[in-house]
Amino acid sequence: MPSEEASLRAVPVRHPGRWVAAAALLVLAVMFAHTITVSKVHRGGILQHRYEWDVIRRYFTSSEVLDGLIVTLELTVIAMAIGISLGIALAVVRLSPNPLLSGASWLYIWFFRGTPVLVQLLFWYDISYLYPRLTLGIPFGPAFLHINANTAITPFLAAIFGLGFNEAAYMAEIVRAGIISVDEGQTEAAQALGMSRLQTMRRIVLPQAMRVIVPPTGNETISMLKTSSLASVITVGEVLFKVQTVYARTYQTVPLLMVASIWYLIVTSVLTTGQYYVERHFARGSVRALPLTPLARVRLRMGSITASRRQPPW
Repeated sequence: MPSEEASLRAVPVRHPGRWVAAAALLVLAVMFAHTITVSKVHRGGILQHRYEWDVIRRYFTSSEVLDGLIVTLELTVIAMAIGISLGIALAVVRLSPNPLLSGASWLYIWFFRGTPVLVQLLFWYDISYLYPRLTLGIPFGPAFLHINANTAITPFLAAIFGLGFNEAAYMAEIVRAGIISVDEGQTEAAQALGMSRLQTMRRIVLPQAMRVIVPPTGNETISMLKTSSLASVITVGEVLFKVQTVYARTYQTVPLLMVASIWYLIVTSVLTTGQYYVERHFARGSVRALPLTPLARVRLRMGSITASRRQPPW
């Protein structure tokens, strides 16, 4: 006589909703693939591909677009460098026991977070309206250097100031969150060893806070890449401005906007990959096993599929 356990047969739970959702997604994916590869429309009496891939290929690596891409990367790198360095200083000052320094840092963060970045870009672009001449000298005394603001503050420099100073306000809050996430016992132990506040911050607190700081900083870098497109409003020749210049001449608006979008997606993908490896680097010592790299995950899945195929059915 078979035992009661052997007579029981396990029946897997069925999930019809999952199959319906998967089928709907598959249909939508096929429809979208058909639209971007085969579908055509009539424009001006001429049958053309809906997405005009020939136009996209023609301008994707054109000199105008590549020059704009270089300017976009320069804006992103320089503005993030200003934002990170100034943000760290603002975060440290914000946590200072001196109420005057702490209040000044809070006021800076309040102002730059409370006004739109586009308004700040326009402000820096028109700074000569308020300060036609920039001077360097003794406060309330004689000036040694006079600079014409119209010639000194170029559109590119105005974009750097607007994006960098705005980013510093957000980075200050990110760094402050990372600093206060470190246990206070670490600071007390460093002070007991005779370290100054600056040494404690540089050698003890900030290295541990990087695990909290790095992920949102990576997100801010990706956001900065896309926010740099606002510099086109003040005639900075970044990738969107170059694309707008081309389609103002050729009237091929949508294909050229797709060129810019594809380049943004490519650079964003590269930054996302770099962010993953930076996070993995700073995760050492905080987790027992580091997360697998994308390549290692692919190898593991391929190995599991191969092993399942070799396994006997019984």
